[in-house]
Amino acid sequence: MTHKYIEENKDKFLNELFEFIKIQSVSADLTFKDEVLKAAIFLENNLKKIGADNVKIFPTDGHPIVYGEKIIRNDLPTILVYGHYDVQPADPYELWDSDPFTPVIKNTDIHPEGAIFARGACDDKGQMFMHLKAFEAMYSSGELSCNVKFMFEGEEEVGSSNLEKFVRENTSLLKADVVLVSDTGIINNETPSICVGLRGLSYVEVEVTGPNRDLHSGLYGGAVGNPINVLSKMIASLHNSDGSINIPDFYEDVVQVSQSDRNELAKAPFNLNEYKSDLEIRDVFGEKGYSTNERNSIRPSLDVNGIWGGYTGEGAKTVLPSKAYAKISMRLVPNQSSSTITHLFEKHFKSIAPDYVKIKVTPHHGGEGVVIPTDFPAFLAAKNAMETTFGKVPIPVRSGGSIPIVPMFEEVLGLKTILLGFGLDSDVIHSPNEHFGLFNFYKGIETIPHFYKNYASLMSK
Repeated sequence: MTHKYIEENKDKFLNELFEFIKIQSVSADLTFKDEVLKAAIFLENNLKKIGADNVKIFPTDGHPIVYGEKIIRNDLPTILVYGHYDVQPADPYELWDSDPFTPVIKNTDIHPEGAIFARGACDDKGQMFMHLKAFEAMYSSGELSCNVKFMFEGEEEVGSSNLEKFVRENTSLLKADVVLVSDTGIINNETPSICVGLRGLSYVEVEVTGPNRDLHSGLYGGAVGNPINVLSKMIASLHNSDGSINIPDFYEDVVQVSQSDRNELAKAPFNLNEYKSDLEIRDVFGEKGYSTNERNSIRPSLDVNGIWGGYTGEGAKTVLPSKAYAKISMRLVPNQSSSTITHLFEKHFKSIAPDYVKIKVTPHHGGEGVVIPTDFPAFLAAKNAMETTFGKVPIPVRSGGSIPIVPMFEEVLGLKTILLGFGLDSDVIHSPNEHFGLFNFYKGIETIPHFYKNYASLMSK
């Protein structure tokens, strides 16, 4: 019955998703504050319409959290579904082939059946909406086999700064048996996979100050230290020639992944030449002794995300700048502490600065890495659900990305998280022309009810 309901309502589901995507819920820009609230209200109304109870918008010091639930019986397991309705800024708009907030369907080589092109199509509106439509199908068909609670936030793209406070203050409301999240992906549409590992994150902004004002580069050049030159040299020194990170004690808590685990990870299909071709690069770069997939999953990394200072406008302005800035992110592996790494970075960065500049390091958001066990009921339920709908056993993979709320859920609620994602790397989330395949959207809606059914069965034993 659930499957029949899904098949009969595919067009309705898609039209509703389009309505959701059109809301410009950019959390990073206060210009869009009303749009973020509009997205929360959209979810509130949709939850009520599909049969959820106790639906409520909870205000926070930032953007609101939307909650809803359906408790069938107290003796059934309870699934806490998490998602985020905020999106990344769409800038630069000129690089989009179509308006980022006017969703359109286009066929691609990877998505011959069509893909939804729009900001948030995959991250995370399309993926979280799968859960609402799967719930609607199960509940409308009388086949909802687990209790379910929904918690959707509007600040994930800016660090979820108010989520932990909400979770800590509402542990009874959020009591459940497992957390279910779709904010990751699969290897490809022929090779299903389940993410079982995430890297942590330490994100900082650095400021280098030289003279007390911008100077004429002819009158002062060569006599006064240039903050941009200094910052460039300091950043360059953060990596060794073998690709490793040159910060004292950075690797102290890194646990070496066993060769058997590395062999399991290597089973994921990967073609290095196709990887380079897709990115239009001549070669890859990274820590010596590790494969590309290991470098971006089981090893830490350090990258400059933005750098600026001086004059960057049109034409020439011969200025020796007073300040230079950079944003730097460090992806961490399980057992590394984001606060410890932030401290080590700040201590080291200040120690390598020459006397003729001043250094300021401002920590931003961070989070811890996580490894998800593959032998507990929720993972087995997800594995069997994917095998049912894809016809293949999914491969456990580790992601290079970070979802800081996953370890937070375990710490505060005592709950493991299942990362049942359906996006693809080629969906270019956070970039212009983000998209989400129709195949993936509908496959998610089809798979989620099997997870509920499997989980209820396993938990009853």
